[in-house]
Amino acid sequence: MTEIRELLLSRIREVADYPEPGVMFKDITPLLADPAAFTALTDAFAEIARRTGATKVVGLEARGFILGAPVAVRAGVGFIPVRKAGKLPGATLSQAYDLEYGSAEIEVHAEDLSAVDRVLVVDDVLATGGTAEASIQLIQRAGAEVAGVAVLMELGFLAGRTRLETALAGAPLEALLTI
Repeated sequence: MTEIRELLLSRIREVADYPEPGVMFKDITPLLADPAAFTALTDAFAEIARRTGATKVVGLEARGFILGAPVAVRAGVGFIPVRKAGKLPGATLSQAYDLEYGSAEIEVHAEDLSAVDRVLVVDDVLATGGTAEASIQLIQRAGAEVAGVAVLMELGFLAGRTRLETALAGAPLEALLTI
């Protein structure tokens, strides 16, 4: 696992002062452009999906789509997008949550999840945990069970893991990299 972590970390570019001054943005586009690194990431997440008994993978808009869809294919399970409000046609479940500067809302098609599903949430970064927490609440409201959360990077200094502990109710939170 150390080799994979080193490979992944070597393909993440730091961009200073983006999207605003003082922020050191972690850009994963070089990782996505490298087939060996992207495959290693997909395989690591697919192993988490298998280990947790996931029957579906939820990808959080937008980079969670890029990561979650190939993980679902590799693990042999379904993929469910969780979108920003107003982006999905038809009947949806929505969940509002607070951001550092305001609020947001996410949605999922309710019929895509059921009581027999165990759902792994996949995203690129765990920061404060607001979006992940809202997605867990959506999954539970749809009647499904949360198998866990898997992220490429956890920004440990923002304490998102602590925020998610109660919502996860013992399900694992796995970060391939902690920064």
